[in-house]
Amino acid sequence: MQCRQVDMTKQLKIDFVSDVSCPWCVIGLRSLESALGRLSGEIAAEIHFHPFELNPKMAPAGQNIVEHITEKYGATPAQSAQTRAMIRERAAGVGFDMRMDEQSRIYNTFDAHRLLHWAGLEGKQGELKHALFSAYFTDGSVMSDHETLISIAGKAGLDPARAREILESDTYAAEVRRRERFFQEQGIHSVPAVIVNDQYLISGGQPSEVFERALREMSAAD
Repeated sequence: MQCRQVDMTKQLKIDFVSDVSCPWCVIGLRSLESALGRLSGEIAAEIHFHPFELNPKMAPAGQNIVEHITEKYGATPAQSAQTRAMIRERAAGVGFDMRMDEQSRIYNTFDAHRLLHWAGLEGKQGELKHALFSAYFTDGSVMSDHETLISIAGKAGLDPARAREILESDTYAAEVRRRERFFQEQGIHSVPAVIVNDQYLISGGQPSEVFERALREMSAAD
């Protein structure tokens, strides 16, 4: 007789609904990945990224972040600066260099989401998501500029020529709109939204310890 090792690792499905211009989405993703790293051997998950636009009507040129936050939320410049400082501290805690300041701008991210949809088909979605976050929040790149997006796609291991073809057409536009509507209809109106096994929701850029505890509890419940 032979004894064979049994893999007891629990497989989870994780849908990560987020926007490229959402700083809490960076923090949430890094925290989630950290939690999964600590749960290695106990829980495994493949993260699927889905589109959410915080500012779908934003013009391609974008808007200054302080002006935008004041108009959208009524925050004063001092409050905005305090929030940015707090976000930078939280981001540093998960190993991410967040460099937003009063000169940063908010951009339309629809084309970035179209590339992310394509990257999912190519098995490179995670790589592109991280590359977009770094390009925007660390390097201050213009997320609505096609040449910038093509360069980021190439750095993520995707074909720049194909990225250009997508951006110069309406390829995947309908698919992105459809996914956005789907999650809105499921009650998702803020991000990040982390949906586990199509039934559990973890909202916000939670600390890794919160994700770890929640994932362990959800795994045990299924």
